[in-house]
Amino acid sequence: MAPRILPLLLPLLLMVMAWPLAVQPAPPTCYFRMLTLSREIMADFQSLQTSEPEDPCVRYLPWLYLDIHNSCVLAKLREFVASPQCWKVAEVDALKERVRKLYIIMKSFCRRDLVFNSDDCNALEHPIPETTGPSDWQS
Repeated sequence: MAPRILPLLLPLLLMVMAWPLAVQPAPPTCYFRMLTLSREIMADFQSLQTSEPEDPCVRYLPWLYLDIHNSCVLAKLREFVASPQCWKVAEVDALKERVRKLYIIMKSFCRRDLVFNSDDCNALEHPIPETTGPSDWQS
């Protein structure tokens, strides 16, 4: 009985295994791309600050906190890209290239998707730490 069922199940098994390859997820939206890239840039910047603190070039980079909902973020991106070049630290040049890419995405490709909720430039210099627990606004 098993030899007769196997030829019938083989095409079904192949179709089930090939299904994930055939299904294409929707491409990320412009907003999702901006948000993801800004978080990656901030993580890379923090990693660079901890791994290369001795290099003067890294020490004098402008502080980098990105909030794509703050209208001052475009000026912050321009300031970071315009900071002096680090010829010895390839990670800084790679980070600047990613910052430049985010600026171009925000300014050209996704400008219609941008919604600024604030224009507090000071918040980009001194961000309020995010709380991880539930808020106590009812007490």
